[in-house]
Amino acid sequence: MVWLQILIDGFAISSLYALGAIGFTLIFGVSGVLNLAHGGVMLVAALMGWMLAGEARIGTYLGTLLGVLSGLACAYVTYLMVVRPIQRSAAIPREEKEIFVLTGTLLWGIMIQQGMAYLFTDNPVTMRPLISGVVSIAGVRTPLNEIMIAVICWVVIGLLWVFVNRTRAGKALLAASINPRGLTLLGFELSRVYLLAWSIYGVLAGVAGVLLASFLGVSSNNTGQLTASAFSIVVLGGLGSVSGSLMAAYVVGYLETITAYLIAPTLRPLPALLLLVLVVYVRPQGFLGRR
Repeated sequence: MVWLQILIDGFAISSLYALGAIGFTLIFGVSGVLNLAHGGVMLVAALMGWMLAGEARIGTYLGTLLGVLSGLACAYVTYLMVVRPIQRSAAIPREEKEIFVLTGTLLWGIMIQQGMAYLFTDNPVTMRPLISGVVSIAGVRTPLNEIMIAVICWVVIGLLWVFVNRTRAGKALLAASINPRGLTLLGFELSRVYLLAWSIYGVLAGVAGVLLASFLGVSSNNTGQLTASAFSIVVLGGLGSVSGSLMAAYVVGYLETITAYLIAPTLRPLPALLLLVLVVYVRPQGFLGRR
């Protein structure tokens, strides 16, 4: 019975991890940016959704939608006010811009964490469930909200797949991740492609943030952990590989769930970190990375 509970809970948690990590992977694959403010973007969406749905009493669904939009707005600020000015700065040598972007997003993430703790709270908070009720699966009582969260994650991932593979704008994103110079020769403006990538990222991170708040709860102290989890999944899967990130998300999600149930909840991140160290030594390109 415990293993069935692990299977169900692990699937929902892994789906959330996959949704958040895909956005992280998308940004790196298209624009080459490792956004260390990722956890902060998810935190903004989660806390705004919690506040609007609960404290402002505007309803769970409207609060969730506005929480996602808050995550999108935070992603825009991250790109337009932190990342792009560094990338376009003439004072920073080209070979040093990557480390400046890393540092800038890291500091911005810390600022978000402290700002959210000041404006709201640093105590864990949980949004109201999107749907109430409990269903029995082979004798295991499972909240309907948990099932709905997993379904939403995969619906969003599916919509992203359709967009990337079936639309002109989506194919431009894919081309930018492979050969950005060739894309410009075809008449596309890279600045617009990058803005589109950050728009999609903001929606993905926003959805992941509000669903996380509805499922496990969140606090401002989780910012670094959320970024570290996404970074670990992306490295395990292979930088820039969406399929690898999906695979790694489920490996990490189930490792953490098994550890929490069978050993101790406080040790749940440890096995995934040990696996990350092992993969870096044995296969530095990750599960499905090309290099």
